[in-house]
Amino acid sequence: MAGSRSAPPPRTRRTQAERRKETREALVIAALHAFARDGYHTASLEGIAGEAGFSKGAVYSNFNGKSDLFLAAMDYNLETLNGGGWNPLRKVGTTTGAAEPGAADVDVAWLVRGFGLATLEFIATAARDDELVKALRERMRRVIDAYGRIATEARPDTERLPADDVARLMAALDQGVSVLALSGITELDGTLARVGLHRLVNPLEAASEPVPERDGEPLADIPRVQKLVGDILGA
Repeated sequence: MAGSRSAPPPRTRRTQAERRKETREALVIAALHAFARDGYHTASLEGIAGEAGFSKGAVYSNFNGKSDLFLAAMDYNLETLNGGGWNPLRKVGTTTGAAEPGAADVDVAWLVRGFGLATLEFIATAARDDELVKALRERMRRVIDAYGRIATEARPDTERLPADDVARLMAALDQGVSVLALSGITELDGTLARVGLHRLVNPLEAASEPVPERDGEPLADIPRVQKLVGDILGA
């Protein structure tokens, strides 16, 4: 009987805030790929908007310009740093759990390298702009804070150097390794970076342990971005 059919559930209309959030996230994801592919200076807002399926006006409705969009892309990459489970002293492997459908189609190493190069471009630009350098400093402090958590947790009783200073040295090593890797120094892999970080946090313990076998472990950024890519595809 026709009267016995149940009516389909009513469609829930998204609020304006939800639509705005989805638009903003789509633009950030498109920007990550565009900046990685084209670099900071070459990537265009019109091209990024087109890749996300919007007009250029959508960018200016959500961001104050290219630098603001790049900072949002940096924030997206920094999401995992202060989350649970991130620890650069642990062997990271090549994956972070089950991959989302389609994740294999994303060249994560290319994405990390390309965005890293774009970040170097952005840093050179931001260093000449008082407002941008403040925004960049705030994000680097988040990196240092994340390392501060690790330095505090793994701190030996005999350590006299303040945990904040250890964290700054860890961040400096991390960033330096990344720059060398971007310069083509392939001898630096995740294993060596992890050994260096361990020696900063707990020198005596690290020195007493056998040197781990170098197995081409990726730098920590690779699994971190793999997780972000999985989250993007899962969403």
